[in-house]
Amino acid sequence: MSSFIDVLLIAGVVALVVVRQFRPQRITVEGRGLLVVPAVLVFLALREPGLLDAHERTVSVLLLGAELAVGLLLGAGWARTSRIWTAEDGSVWARGTKATAAVWIGGLAARAALMGIGALAGVHQGTGALLLALAASVLVRGGMLGWRVRADRPSSAGDAALAWKDRV
Repeated sequence: MSSFIDVLLIAGVVALVVVRQFRPQRITVEGRGLLVVPAVLVFLALREPGLLDAHERTVSVLLLGAELAVGLLLGAGWARTSRIWTAEDGSVWARGTKATAAVWIGGLAARAALMGIGALAGVHQGTGALLLALAASVLVRGGMLGWRVRADRPSSAGDAALAWKDRV
C-alpha cells in the first residue's frame, strides 16, 4: 500500500473512532462485535511490510512496545472517562466526555513524541505500529466499558433507574 493511501486509511479510521466516541453508543456486554474493528486493524497492520525496521531492530521493537503501551493506556483512559447511563428501556449507553478529549490529546502527543524519537534514532516507521496501537485502544476501551457495565449493573431491574442514572 502506498504512503498516501496509508495516511488516508489511518486518518479515516482515527476520524471514525473519534467522531463515534462523542456520540452516544449503545453498549452490549455480550457478543463478538467488540473484536471486529480491532481484528481488522491488526490484519491491516500485519500485512504491511516493515512493521519493524530491519536495520534498527532493537530500537524498532522498543518503539513498537512503547506504541502499544500508549495504545493500551489510551484505551483505558478512554473507557474510564466515558460517561455511562441506562436509558428508560434498560439499554446501556456510553459517550466520551471532555476528559476523554484530553486523554486523546495526550495520546496523540505521546505518539508524536515516539515518532520524533524514532526519527532521531534513524528508525523507519510505517503505519503498522499505529494501527496495532489503535486496535489495542479500541479493544481495551470495549473490554473496560463491558467490565464497568457488568460490575456496576444492579442485580434487580427495579433498582436499575436509581443505580445507573448518570453513571460516570
